[in-house]
Amino acid sequence: MQTKIEKISPLSALAVNNIEEVSQNGIEFLSFREKLSFANISKSDKRREWKGARVAIKSAMDCISLPYPGFFKDEHGKSHPMDGYGFVSLTHTKGIAAAIFHKDMPVGIDLDFVREKVVRLGPKFLDPSEMEFLNGNPVLYTIAWSAKESIFKCQGKRGISLKRNILLEPFEIHDSVINGKVYQSEFSDHFYKVKVEMDKDIVLTYTIW
Repeated sequence: MQTKIEKISPLSALAVNNIEEVSQNGIEFLSFREKLSFANISKSDKRREWKGARVAIKSAMDCISLPYPGFFKDEHGKSHPMDGYGFVSLTHTKGIAAAIFHKDMPVGIDLDFVREKVVRLGPKFLDPSEMEFLNGNPVLYTIAWSAKESIFKCQGKRGISLKRNILLEPFEIHDSVINGKVYQSEFSDHFYKVKVEMDKDIVLTYTIW
């Protein structure tokens, strides 16, 4: 996927980068707490992924002229700005990292490669009604998986099942926006819109407002 920095609105931006390309970037911008976390990552590939995601979020915040505050994870594994202002979501997959920031609204973002095996995994994360309109297409299945992951990250709480608690409305391969909801939970019927971008065999999804 093409490296990019995109201003979504005056309050929000996203960035996608090649992890290898940014692996030589300095880490001076990280908070002291983040530098400690980074130092404690023993595996080199995990260090590159972690750093790639932080470089992406810094790029997104630079795009809307906001200072990088440093980020920490809560008990649900969701990242939050250390200064308490704004919302962030990070993702990475095989050589690519992405991040999205919004000053006022919760966000979720996800990256995935299209793979045939996702169709076999469908019954684990899809409602039967979703499998019906996805019709065994691995691209549509990957988009559905990624969209549900973005919604899951946006709502930010554990205990939400992709299969039982997140339901997508029917969509087609060229649709740029998917509608979905979290239901049958304490967040019953909370509705989401998810933007979909495709680049060859890579799917990028993120929540919009």
